[in-house]
Amino acid sequence: MAGAHDHDHDDVGGDGHQGTSHGHSHGLGYGLGGKGDGLVAAAVLTNLTLTAAQIIGGLIAGSVALIADALHNLSDAVALILAFAARRIVRRPATAAMSFGFARAELIAALVNYVALALICLWLGAAAVERLWSPPPVEGGIVILLALLAIVINGITAALTWRLSKESLNIRAAFLHNLSDAGTSVAVVISGLMVWAWDWRLADPLITIAISAWILWHALVEVGPVIRILMLGAPPGVADADLRAAIRAEEGVADLHHVHLWQLDEKRTALEAHVTLLAGADPGATRGRVKKMLGERFAVTHAMIETEAAGEACGAEDCRAEELH
Repeated sequence: MAGAHDHDHDDVGGDGHQGTSHGHSHGLGYGLGGKGDGLVAAAVLTNLTLTAAQIIGGLIAGSVALIADALHNLSDAVALILAFAARRIVRRPATAAMSFGFARAELIAALVNYVALALICLWLGAAAVERLWSPPPVEGGIVILLALLAIVINGITAALTWRLSKESLNIRAAFLHNLSDAGTSVAVVISGLMVWAWDWRLADPLITIAISAWILWHALVEVGPVIRILMLGAPPGVADADLRAAIRAEEGVADLHHVHLWQLDEKRTALEAHVTLLAGADPGATRGRVKKMLGERFAVTHAMIETEAAGEACGAEDCRAEELH
C-alpha cells in the first residue's frame, strides 16, 4: 500500500474521465470567447437609448411610473456593461496568485447589479408612497407612447441576449430582466390609459409601487444563487448524505471525512475529501473509481481526494473539528 496521506486532485469531467495534473492548471480556465461581445454592446446601446427617452418623457409627463420603468431599464444596461467587463476578465488565464482563474468576476458583477437594483426599487417605492397623498397631474398620452416603445425595445434586447443567456449567469439575469421589463411596461401602459381616460392620478404611484415590489422580489430571488456560490455553497439538488453514501459504496473505501463540496462558479463543481481505505486497497485505483463516480453522478469537475490507511491520523488538527458528521 502507498504511504500515508496519498492524495490526488485531478479534474473530472461530466463524463467521468480524469484530466491531467501537469502544470497544476487542471483545465480550470473558463473562457466564453468574444463572439458575443457585439450583441452585448448592441443590447447596452438600445437600453441606454430607451432609458434616456423614458426619463425625459417621465419628467415632462410627471410620471414616476415611467421613471421607475426607465431606471429598471438603466439597471439592465448597467448589468450588461458589468457582464461585458466580466466576460473580458474571465478570459484572463489563471496565475500563481489567482490559481482558480477569474471566473467569479461574473458573480461579483451580478451581485453588484442585484444590490443596486434592490436599492433602486426601495427608493422608487418610497417616492411613490409620498405621491399617494398628493398625486400630481400626469400626461397619460406621453406615458403610453413611451411605455409602448419600451415594450418593443425590451423585446429587441431580449432577442439579442437570448443565445448568450445560456453561457453566462450575468447575461441570463439581464435576459430575464428584459422579459420582466416588457411586463412592467405593459403595467405602465395600463397606468397611462387610466390617467388619460379617467384622470385617475392614483394609478401612477400605485403602479409604481407594484413595479418596484415585483422587481425587488425578482432581484432577491436571482441574487440567492450568486450568494450561495460566493459563499462556497454546495450546488442545489445534491444531498450531502447521498454523496457520502455513494463514496462509501465504492470498492476499497472504508469511510471518509473532511468532505467539502462547493461550486467554483455556475458551471464547475469541486470536492475535497479524505478517504479511509480498506486493508489491501490500492490508493490510485480507489481514487480513480471515486472520481469517475463523482463526475458521472454528481457532475463534480474538480475532485481532490486524499487517501488514508485505517487508523492513521488525519494529518490536520482541525480536520475532525470541521467534519459535519
